[in-house]
Amino acid sequence: MSIQNTLSNWDELLETARKNTSARRVRRPGQSPSTAPIPSSLHKLPPDTAPPVLIYRDTNSWCPFCERVWFALEEKEIPFETEFIDLSNKPKWYTDLVPTTLVPAVKIEGDLVYESKDILLALEERFKQHPLLPEDSEENAIARQWIEDAETSGFRDIAYKFLREPISDANELANLQAAFEAKLDRLEETLGKYPGSFFLSAFSLVDIMYSAHLDRLAANLPVYRGYHIKENPRFPRLNAWLEAINQRPAYHRVRADSITNNLLLRRRFGAQPIGNLSSLNLADSEAIEYRAEAAERLSDNREAAIADILKNSGVQGLAVNGNITPVKEAIDLHLRLLAEYLINGDQIVLPWGRIGGKDNANPTVAAVGAITLAYLRNRICAPRDMSAGAATAFRAAVDKVLTSLY
Repeated sequence: MSIQNTLSNWDELLETARKNTSARRVRRPGQSPSTAPIPSSLHKLPPDTAPPVLIYRDTNSWCPFCERVWFALEEKEIPFETEFIDLSNKPKWYTDLVPTTLVPAVKIEGDLVYESKDILLALEERFKQHPLLPEDSEENAIARQWIEDAETSGFRDIAYKFLREPISDANELANLQAAFEAKLDRLEETLGKYPGSFFLSAFSLVDIMYSAHLDRLAANLPVYRGYHIKENPRFPRLNAWLEAINQRPAYHRVRADSITNNLLLRRRFGAQPIGNLSSLNLADSEAIEYRAEAAERLSDNREAAIADILKNSGVQGLAVNGNITPVKEAIDLHLRLLAEYLINGDQIVLPWGRIGGKDNANPTVAAVGAITLAYLRNRICAPRDMSAGAATAFRAAVDKVLTSLY
């Protein structure tokens, strides 16, 4: 019996996946991105009521400054809607609207605010639920100073110079590393001023100010500089803080995974890796909620995925006499196989050898499948396409299926 006949159809796959995950997204046919996350608090709005906040953000959903605002909106459970801005081709209406022309910007009940720090403070002022600044006046003043310090201390400038700039002189690189470590030492000291894992006595806007940048640096530095923040005995409080941040449900909704962080650094800034930029942290790869989310995303968004693969992966070159139909069918087959494996894991039988069984072996189908899966592994972008945990599960499943089949 061929694999084609043993796999579930797409409707069955989608139904099963949705039974195992609550993750849902809104389809955006013909737009970029092709889907958008649904804010966790949107259901709290009365019918036919517009959300009080509109956020303008990047189409890749990767901008760390936009992530700050998204993180706060989720933590404070503020319903919002999103307008995506193509940073490579910003529309004139947006550059006319926002004086800096940068993202993020928001409209809070119609009032425009831009610059992520100012947006965070404006949200805190306008929405009192789930406060992210301390009630105690002394601690509140310290929080506001540390929020300002996060923007003015030079930490980001030193960190990204150390990460991104091509430096061949060993002494210059050593000096830059020392300057960066001095900034980390300062953060390590600051984290010790209050009990617990966060900067203040409870999770706050100060943590949000640093979350996206430190998470990216922890992912990027081992790959591009051979330097480790995580598990570095010099920074025990920073490591405890990173762990605490990643335990927050809101952060799971907004953060990128390590591979997305590493791939985008190379693509957007031309940084040259010295380590494996696509190695997986498999901690989330077997969790059924993430596997099911990845299967749900693939099943629900399959038409956009197939169109992208046909356009950008190179598989069209395998079409015989210009007939793309068999190529499209082979893509569909492999995507269903991947979704089936995400849902059922090793309960489905792997390996199968050649697709279609020994008597029906087709090297073109096999080649299309290998290209399809390899392309998708590094094409998906968290959280643009799915959560970071689901992206990890997705990539791990691709690796397993590729190894088993080919």
